[in-house]
Amino acid sequence: MLDVHLDEADLARELRADVRAGFTADPRRTSPKYFYDARGSDLFEEITRLPEYYPTRTERSILDQRAAEIARITEAKTLIEIGSGSSEKTRLLLDALLGHGTLGSFVPLDVSASALSAAVESLTAAYPGLSVRGVVGDMTRHLRHLPDGDNRLIAFLGGTLGNLVPGERAGFLGALRSVLHEGEWLLIGADLVKDPAVLVPAYDDAAGVTAEFNRNVLHVINRELGADFDPSAFQHVARWDPEHEWIEMRLRALSEQRVVIPALSLDVTFAAGEELHTETSAKFRREGLAAELAAAGFTTRHFWTDPAGWFSVTLAQAGRPGA
Repeated sequence: MLDVHLDEADLARELRADVRAGFTADPRRTSPKYFYDARGSDLFEEITRLPEYYPTRTERSILDQRAAEIARITEAKTLIEIGSGSSEKTRLLLDALLGHGTLGSFVPLDVSASALSAAVESLTAAYPGLSVRGVVGDMTRHLRHLPDGDNRLIAFLGGTLGNLVPGERAGFLGALRSVLHEGEWLLIGADLVKDPAVLVPAYDDAAGVTAEFNRNVLHVINRELGADFDPSAFQHVARWDPEHEWIEMRLRALSEQRVVIPALSLDVTFAAGEELHTETSAKFRREGLAAELAAAGFTTRHFWTDPAGWFSVTLAQAGRPGA
């Protein structure tokens, strides 16, 4: 079953507004959420299997080791996942919580009704005694539609927190806190600061899959807004910013480009070498992440990493230290 708070018309309006704002800005930018049409989602799944891309497998290894402990500590009755996609990693949590005997319901939230419907159907079949109810919505606008309850655990996995710049993160974490009661739980996956020799290849793999994933945003704009981008005329760029401690992905025009976007009555010219910012992926330090959570009203209870210290999973509780 799905609760729908975002439909195709909403998504189309949002795309038009975001592309207009981003392509008239200086420097030009797009949102990473527009990577993920069906083709983009398939490309990302391919990325997660690449040898250079460590986040997915390291987060999974942490969850595999800690899921039973998370279930024991939280005794969650409802598991909510933000940006659930296929909910594959979440099955580790579902198995642990069901095994602990406390879980009664699972609520995944995602912008894609089709992906969510498939996930709900699959999970309902796999866990016949579990109530599964999907919420179709945007994590930045529709958290208030998450069901109320008793002793809920919100999972926000995959390092997606890093796609938000600091001001956006503060707003999002504050919004999460506002929907949780004192003592309820938040589980966050976050990528950690490390050697750029490890970081950069994860976003610029030798096979060129991430490059194609990056250019997919141009295919989306072409299809949805009638634009005439030549994606092959843009080079994928992944750059480590040591000041902000984040990876930036960009698309660089290989030559001067004139692009028409009919749905917006917009004419855009790119100079040779001009870049379109497509994604920021912030990396965290333990103390910085704990400080951001505290500022939003959470207390860090546990912080787990893989043996190499590349990725983290943090369990935080809504409320003051010692509460």
